[in-house]
Amino acid sequence: MNKAQLVDAIAGKASLTKADAKRALDAFTEVVAKSLKKGDKIALVGFGTFSVSQRSARTGRNPRTGEPIKIKAKKVAKFKAGGSLSF
Repeated sequence: MNKAQLVDAIAGKASLTKADAKRALDAFTEVVAKSLKKGDKIALVGFGTFSVSQRSARTGRNPRTGEPIKIKAKKVAKFKAGGSLSF
């Protein structure tokens, strides 16, 4: 499902216009991104938890030449599914 299909599904399920559904989805993604950048955790009971994780520095390989390269440490977004998403 892409963003346009998700907007259509939200609009249909919540009885919203597509424009309102798009604004709501954009607002949600913006709030989640800003909160994660601040280091906050977002827990949606039954759905899942968004958090930030520290990825340590490591050595990788250049796929074209095969020579080793250093990959810097960085923070990455993480999602852990809640109970209602477990199949």
